[in-house]
Amino acid sequence: QVHLVESGGGLVQPGGSLGLSCAASGIMFGSATMGWYRQAPGKERELVASITSSSTITYVDSVKGRVTISRDNAKNTIYLQMNSLRREDTAVYYCNAKVWLGSVFRDSWGQGIQITVSS
Repeated sequence: QVHLVESGGGLVQPGGSLGLSCAASGIMFGSATMGWYRQAPGKERELVASITSSSTITYVDSVKGRVTISRDNAKNTIYLQMNSLRREDTAVYYCNAKVWLGSVFRDSWGQGIQITVSS
């Protein structure tokens, strides 16, 4: 069974920084594409950043230059470092794992963690 456990969220002032971690178990972590998504109230869930097994990285335009995604395959963990946070970054952030099953990808999700950017 896949488990993705996020940590590190909370309240931060505009312009501040915050780091998220996601520890994975139950998957072949080294071959998975890992990512962070977020969902703000009244909005659809969107991709924030992803990192493939070969460390190819994708960022949504709104966070480019402010966010860094990384992975540690030895610890089965991914990280999201967020700087220069804005009020519009307020959302529930979800860790995602995509594992190729040979014909389809299987998506797994963490429980989500709240980031609130407010003064």
